[in-house]
Amino acid sequence: MCGITGAFRLDGQDAPPLAEHVLRRMTDMIDYRGPDDVGIVQVEGASLGARRLSIIDVEGGHQPFANETGRVWGAQNGEIYNHELLRDGLRSRGHVLRSRCDTEVIPHLFEEHGPRLSDHLRGMFAVAAWDADARRGVLIRDRLGVKPLYYAVVDGVVVFGSELKCLIASGLIAR
Repeated sequence: MCGITGAFRLDGQDAPPLAEHVLRRMTDMIDYRGPDDVGIVQVEGASLGARRLSIIDVEGGHQPFANETGRVWGAQNGEIYNHELLRDGLRSRGHVLRSRCDTEVIPHLFEEHGPRLSDHLRGMFAVAAWDADARRGVLIRDRLGVKPLYYAVVDGVVVFGSELKCLIASGLIAR
């Protein structure tokens, strides 16, 4: 099943928008969606959390994933069906991919295509990607909306999660 949580800053400030304990609380709210693995990352302007039900690349699929420089990050709930084709194209253009996990293509595609990365994805997914250099993030759902993704904008912060209770757990959204 999997799940993602987090927040992006809209004000251009460097600090992650959420305290680490808040991001962990949000991510722990959906532990049953991803009992196999949990990951969080705090970078300039963004906080990303992921719960994972390991299916593709069980050993190497820890999320969130970064690009080669560690400046572009991505996490997802779902499955990208065409990830092997995308991976081949990314490698041919000089990207270094270290796993077989479908999620790893996300930061690399965001680096190349920005918000248009969704034009290249086939599958059922909810994606969060952040570029720390450009101070730009994107939230994307598959075209049919199979995977849930909720968000709210509060005081210059976009807070998001695979379930509404993640947003409430942030403390930024009133019940």
